[in-house]
Amino acid sequence: MYPVLLEFGPISIHSFGVMVALGFFAGLYLIKKDLQRRGIDPELGTSVVTAALVGGLVGAKLYFALFETPELGGREFLRALFSRSGLTFYGGFIVATGAAIWVIRRRQVPVLPVADAVGIGGALGYAIGRIGCQLAGDGDYGVPTDLPWGMAYPDGVVPTLEIVHPTPVYETLAGLAICTILWCGRTRIETPGVLFCIYLLLSGAARFAVEFIRINQKVLWGLSDAQLISLAMMAVGLAWGYRLLGRARLDPN
Repeated sequence: MYPVLLEFGPISIHSFGVMVALGFFAGLYLIKKDLQRRGIDPELGTSVVTAALVGGLVGAKLYFALFETPELGGREFLRALFSRSGLTFYGGFIVATGAAIWVIRRRQVPVLPVADAVGIGGALGYAIGRIGCQLAGDGDYGVPTDLPWGMAYPDGVVPTLEIVHPTPVYETLAGLAICTILWCGRTRIETPGVLFCIYLLLSGAARFAVEFIRINQKVLWGLSDAQLISLAMMAVGLAWGYRLLGRARLDPN
């Protein structure tokens, strides 16, 4: 593991931060490309992604500190809040979505076409960000396994000597697959918003599946909180997509 890539005296460059930055720029590139194709000012992508990134990081850290470390209090809670590890995707997703919608509405641009573009870039950014989790060994790994690609994280931020599922790798591969599907479908699916619904459905399904081999605590019906939110994402994607397609059939123009 490589939690720290470079050190210059008291300054450290952490692998997680580097990969988040790379994910930001890669996702932004795809968003701008798709916005330009749709006839929307591509610079809107910069505003949307910046708001989503800031909101996502704040939301991810708050979710982790509030709900995944409930036993902590006082100084320990603040230490968890400002540590370099412990970012929860769903907390970030909720706040990032709200921040992005606020920026889009403020610019008086239709939300659905922009959401489609953001889904494509978001899938790629998430995939690259998970590489940072893998390099940092920040505790996002899975349960013990004897599969040949299992690995230990002895030098990670949250170390383990057990051979476990490298779930950040799984999520990176899933994110890349989702991004590829969305990118290929962007010129074939004409109804605004449907592409983003597919993003919700596929991302929710991928996280729901990987949670079965993650070490997260089960909270209800033998499912983790991430799986419950995954089910909600899939339900919204299906219901919303069905409604959008129904409207398109009734009003083809």
